[in-house]
Order: sequence, then C-alpha cells, then structure tokens
Amino acid sequence: MAPGVKLMQKISSTVLFAKLAPHFIPALDKAVHRLSRGRVMLSAQMLPGVILTAKGARTGEPRTTPLACMPEDGGRTWLLIGSNFGRPGHPAWTGNLLKNPDADVSWKGRDIAVRARLLEGEERAAAWRAVLVFWPPYATYQARIEREIRLFRLERR
Repeated sequence: MAPGVKLMQKISSTVLFAKLAPHFIPALDKAVHRLSRGRVMLSAQMLPGVILTAKGARTGEPRTTPLACMPEDGGRTWLLIGSNFGRPGHPAWTGNLLKNPDADVSWKGRDIAVRARLLEGEERAAAWRAVLVFWPPYATYQARIEREIRLFRLERR
C-alpha cells in the first residue's frame, strides 16, 4: 500500500470530507485532466480513476464526471461506485447511466466506448465485497446513508 493511503482512507471516511470533497475534487480533476490532455487525474494518485462521459438522463447532453473506479481484468472492465461521498441521494451520473448505458471513459489517456450495467443480487454482493477490500471507506459511506450504493460494471463496447 502506498504511503499515506491509510491516512487518506481515514480522512475520506469523515463527514467533513463528505461535505467538502464534492465541491473541489471533481473540479480539480476535470481541470488537471484537460490540461494534461487526458494523461493525469489528481485523485488517481490515491485511487484509480476515469473520466466518464454519459448522456444526461433528462437533456441527452453529454455530461463529464471524474470518478474513482476499481479496474478489473487488467483494465478491461471497471466498477463504478455511486457512493456520493456517503451523502444522501444517488449521484446524478448514476441516473444518467441507468437511462443511457452507452458511454465513454477516458482511462490512462485513452478514450474507450463502454456499456454500463447496474449490478444486482449476488453479482452486486460479490462486487461490493471486492470494493470494500479495495477501498474500505466505502463501508463507512454505506453505513451513513439509507439508500443502497449503486454499483455499475463498465464493459468495452
């Protein structure tokens, strides 16, 4: 485990982090990603990340969102975790994927067409166990809210 990861896990589990992080982390990630021409995401220094571009559920307009992810199968598929930093309400990008599952991700500087699938039942349970090993603070986020955190698997189209 990289130095500082345990500290970051502890910090990211706090309510203060949940209140502040959504206001600055996505904006910083978008800016750095754009300036580096897709090669760098600041938050990916702690957790792997993608830039998701999906059609808006209501508008159909492209919506770009930097997200932490859990790569699977050597980066051929990805799990996206709709934690919303442990805040009430599903993040908007999850509603976008439910309505429009065909999307694109920028992964390590490459644009990849993907199809999102909401995980349910035993498949979701197995993925959730893997996610908790990958980043334990997700358990804190889930304990803080009543809704079930949505998990999506992105597969290449």
